[in-house]
Amino acid sequence: MRKWIWRLLAVIVVCGLLGIAAAWWLLRGSLPQLEGAVALPGLSAPVTIARDALGIVTIDADNETDAMRALGYVHAQERYFEMDLMRRVPAGELSALFGARALDVDRRNRMHRMRSRVEDSLATIAGGRMAQLRAYTDGVNAGREALRTRPWPYLLLRQPPQPWTVADSALTGYAMYFDLQDAGNTRELALHRLQPRLPPALFALLTHDGSDWDAPLFGDARGDAVLPAADVVDLRRLAAPGPRAHEQAQESVAVLAPSPAPQAFPVFPAMQERDHGGSPAATDLRAGSNNFAVSGRLAGGRAIVADDMHLGLRAPNIWFRARLRYPDARAPGGRVDITGFTLPGLPAVIVGSNTNVAWGFTNSYGDYLDWQRVTPCESPDAPSTEGCAPIVRHTERIAVAGGEPETLQVDETAWGPLLHREPDGSALALRWVAHLPGALDFGLAELAHARDLDDALDIADRTATPTQNLVIGDRAGQIAWRLLGPIPVRDPGCDGHTISRPPTDAASVTEADDATVCAPWRIASDRSPLLRSPTADRLWTANSRVVDGAEFARIGDGGAALGMRARQIRDGLFARERFDEQDLLAIQLDDRAVLLTRWWTLLRETAAQADDASAPALRELADASADWSGHADTASVGYRLVRAWRLAVHARLVAGLTAPAQTSPGDAAELPDLPNFEGVAWPLVAQRPAHLLPRRFACTPASAPGACVDTGDGWLALFEDAAVEIRDELGAHGPLSERTWGERNTAAICHPLAGAIPVLGPRALCMPAEPLPGDGLVPRVQGADFGASQRMVVAPGHEADGIAHMPGGQSGHPLSPFWGAGHADWAAGRASPFLPQPTRYRLELQPVPR
Repeated sequence: MRKWIWRLLAVIVVCGLLGIAAAWWLLRGSLPQLEGAVALPGLSAPVTIARDALGIVTIDADNETDAMRALGYVHAQERYFEMDLMRRVPAGELSALFGARALDVDRRNRMHRMRSRVEDSLATIAGGRMAQLRAYTDGVNAGREALRTRPWPYLLLRQPPQPWTVADSALTGYAMYFDLQDAGNTRELALHRLQPRLPPALFALLTHDGSDWDAPLFGDARGDAVLPAADVVDLRRLAAPGPRAHEQAQESVAVLAPSPAPQAFPVFPAMQERDHGGSPAATDLRAGSNNFAVSGRLAGGRAIVADDMHLGLRAPNIWFRARLRYPDARAPGGRVDITGFTLPGLPAVIVGSNTNVAWGFTNSYGDYLDWQRVTPCESPDAPSTEGCAPIVRHTERIAVAGGEPETLQVDETAWGPLLHREPDGSALALRWVAHLPGALDFGLAELAHARDLDDALDIADRTATPTQNLVIGDRAGQIAWRLLGPIPVRDPGCDGHTISRPPTDAASVTEADDATVCAPWRIASDRSPLLRSPTADRLWTANSRVVDGAEFARIGDGGAALGMRARQIRDGLFARERFDEQDLLAIQLDDRAVLLTRWWTLLRETAAQADDASAPALRELADASADWSGHADTASVGYRLVRAWRLAVHARLVAGLTAPAQTSPGDAAELPDLPNFEGVAWPLVAQRPAHLLPRRFACTPASAPGACVDTGDGWLALFEDAAVEIRDELGAHGPLSERTWGERNTAAICHPLAGAIPVLGPRALCMPAEPLPGDGLVPRVQGADFGASQRMVVAPGHEADGIAHMPGGQSGHPLSPFWGAGHADWAAGRASPFLPQPTRYRLELQPVPR
């Protein structure tokens, strides 16, 4: 019996070892080939692919089409799974890969019918670049097929990878629309539904669109809100809130949320709920970026451009660093030499420098979506009566891995798809830039051969992409800012701020209905304001308001960020008269807590003025925050406590100001994102008017609606209540004096499938879980899995002096030498070279003889 037991154990061990060996063999089978020679059909001449120690690729080709074919080959070998996610998100096709757990995302995104729209207008989207797109597509499929086994995530998911198509490259571009714009237009809808529930002056206060921190390129700061007098708004006399008013205001304020653990379902930027939705700058982290530039007058004759794009972070990174070199008669000297950050799935360098022009982006947060209320016809075949909007009905089939396909009905009007059916029989149709012809093209690739600033600006007029703040600098030292991408061209009086009625529905508009009658608008990419040399020697944007007056009214406010980051960057640019690349990197890495310093002072002074009995929690927070360094640094307890207390105070103020809209528990209003609420909160806590103190703290619980029995020092009670929440939540984990910012702001940057592999997944598929300096209220934007997806500082013509950072590494394969390569420099903020360094690996792609 013992012999048989030992033999059985030996068999089990051998089988286990064989299984491990087989798994290892399969895993290694999807590693890219880095050296030697490979035949690539379609090439007109040999192409060299060189990689440095970080895996940064240099492609040398005889022409642009060959370079794009080679880029597609490299993208597929290093990142095919990530490319697959990019195309599936806007198309609503994730369930075909992940099963029913992705259905909610697919249902929401399939309502936009992006694959059908792309396929219907592919020739227009491709324009004159169809040859390069086809070459890129063929390169992608050849690169994937050249792997010995399918990319390792497909082995784990037990799904075969599907071939790449030209339409998939367009969908990759549309994925950025979903990531950078609110495809559900939720903020505008929440504002519309909240407005009739609040007195006009109270709604205007709550939605004040600026602050003293504003730093636009055009115009002045809006300033903090002017508080209405007691005879205009008095919260003590308004209806008492429902029982969940305070809780609802806090639900999306992630004051004390721990760093997220890796999930079994892929974490992908465009699949996640927007970090800033439904609350007043809940975590101060927004999909956006910083970019800025100085002209040659301030930098020894050369323009310097800095850019860091803030997105959800994962391993590998969303971007892929590359240098492309090939002859091109359109480029100065007859040759393109472009270096920067590519997006796997697209045949282009997205941001970078071509030795003559350098450019970078930030999200513009204009108003690119509108609602229109329509009365839809009962069916597509129903006769169109007066006031009835004709609909076209589409049936979308959603494939589900491991399950039955699901059918989704999408009704569309001339305005757009119907996303909300209202109780009165009407419906809300969405007009979104992304739905319209001309919303996307591949004009961005033309920047590869831009000769100078004027040439780049001409190319921008012909480029369609999710609308960005474009900052450009050229070799001659000139700089410019403009919007890049389509802007709605609305009829006069149709500003997009209210839900409109179509002209066909005008007869149904009553005197009590404030809906504007508007026709469907078109889009244009050549209508941007412009600021350039020699008018400006310094430029900066950081997702906040950039323009003013008529231009701001025309472009609109899609939730522009608080101006704090822009102001801090602007002040850094005006603090000196001479700059080099290191100076601009220092501004990117600025983690000074300028805004929070006044909240720290408020906390300390309020605690000092109160007696121990009335404010014990305030005293504890004030004492524990005595280490205040004035920075969002990892060792600071004060930063973490003051940040959390500020957000807790914000939540109570929002609950009080929106209380009249929350009187019915079953019909409470959704709270919109209020990114500029700091401009309301600070005058409230500084002036402390009794009539604007939330009723919960101003009146005793027994007070009847419309009446108020004064509680005493209600403002102190509000501050103390917020402090109690922070003390109790953080104190549950140990002494407050040990709750550092780094403990909370710890990196959780993982592969999308890290959570799907028990124990080993988080260990093998995540970047180091290290404390990270920075936050959303400082230029160094940094959260656990959100922040600078890249950093770039470069002067065109001086790329050798440039600086670049990228978290997560180049490769999507954990056994690759490039997995996580360069991440440590990004985390530490160490200057690393913009250009690829000496070659470590060289691969030659050879044409196939005909």
